[in-house]
Amino acid sequence: MNILVITASLMFVLSVRALTASPTADEGLAQTPPMGWNSFDSYGVYLHEQAALANLEAMAEKLLPYGYEYFVIDNGWFGEYILQEDTIFPAEKHAHDIRINEYGHFLPSEVYFPNGLKALSERCHALGLKFGVHLMRGIPRKAYEMDLPIKGTRYTARDIANTNPDENCNWCHYCYAVDMSKPGAQEWYDSLIEHIAGMGVDMIKYDDIVAHPDEVEAVAKAIAKTGRPILLSLSPGNTIDPDAIDYFRMSNMVRVTPDVWDEQKYIDLCFQAWRKWQGKEQPGFWIDMDMIPFGQLQLMSPPSSDGEKTVMDKGDIALAGKGVRRICQLNSDQMETFITMRAMAASPLMMGGDLPSLDSYSLNLITDVDMLACNQNGVMGSLIYEHNEVEVWKTEKGGSSQVAWVAIFNRSEVVKTFVLCTTKLGLKESSSISLRNIWEKSKLDLNELVKIPVNGVIFIAVNQ
Repeated sequence: MNILVITASLMFVLSVRALTASPTADEGLAQTPPMGWNSFDSYGVYLHEQAALANLEAMAEKLLPYGYEYFVIDNGWFGEYILQEDTIFPAEKHAHDIRINEYGHFLPSEVYFPNGLKALSERCHALGLKFGVHLMRGIPRKAYEMDLPIKGTRYTARDIANTNPDENCNWCHYCYAVDMSKPGAQEWYDSLIEHIAGMGVDMIKYDDIVAHPDEVEAVAKAIAKTGRPILLSLSPGNTIDPDAIDYFRMSNMVRVTPDVWDEQKYIDLCFQAWRKWQGKEQPGFWIDMDMIPFGQLQLMSPPSSDGEKTVMDKGDIALAGKGVRRICQLNSDQMETFITMRAMAASPLMMGGDLPSLDSYSLNLITDVDMLACNQNGVMGSLIYEHNEVEVWKTEKGGSSQVAWVAIFNRSEVVKTFVLCTTKLGLKESSSISLRNIWEKSKLDLNELVKIPVNGVIFIAVNQ
């Protein structure tokens, strides 16, 4: 993945442009952290029509009542895949061909979406949900090869494409970068986003773009021109520069982690990102720690004979995502830590696991009313105490909230004990303080000694 590297002089130029010429995200969108479902964790880049409809209906039933609203199809929805014989499983990691129109705009795959996306979008809206798609930065290489025109201009794809390998995505080869200094470049993004908006899209997850502020700006301008309220999410995370925050704020959320999966090391990466990005959130713009990998994952990877395989065997086809079909491998303590962190950090809540088959424990975690209240409070918590691999983070009250939240995380491989004193919890001495253990649904007392499980958490609602 690309790493954003900006010299001091270039950073000055970018900052001036961002403050004087660049659009901002729609002020009515994402006033609290966005919530929804994204297909990548469960279907990789191979979501198909039947699974999309099933997850859409399940989302309306299980998640919409709790505020989850964005139904997002990840990468590959325009890919013409070769399939394994007599199956719906892909026989290639990325599609050998993509479907585009006469202007190079993406069209739904005839392999996985033979009936297009219109009915899916309409059903999404009829259920009260919002419809989203994934896009890769740039212009399709196929449009370059065919030298297709840029709609409404005298320019073509070859006039604006940047074919320099150093400027292009090294893990997905559908598109070339766009040279924003060339005539026709902004018009490309304008026409593409107009086309996407015409599909009834309410959210775009734009990938391979955080290292390219000029293309972020081009997309934001194009969205503004549509007049449609489209939420913009920027990816990937990994190593990005907080000094480019003005550009990221043209969107509604920016990824600050690599792809996050169901292993402890990814939870640790999220803690690192949380430290780095504290205080950068604001209504309309949120720090995104990636999706929630609960439930069934990687359903389109080769199925195993015993149903227990979690890693690839020699001879398996290397597919997008990580590992093969499995149930989330995090234990209950890790899952509580995972979702508590998302709540306390005011990170967007984008569920990634398969919804029709979702287990009750995972569903209860992601729909817990206390967890959701903390997340939608919209204040990123801060680290207030750490000692001996125990960290205490506090999220202050925001808006009309009468509650603050404290999380005590055990970052070690042994059980820890902790005394609930006001100093360590960041609380003022008061006789009116009441503490409630959110996951245990029980009352806690000041100066009580609690045990924190390995890689676990005590998640506390504080009334004061």
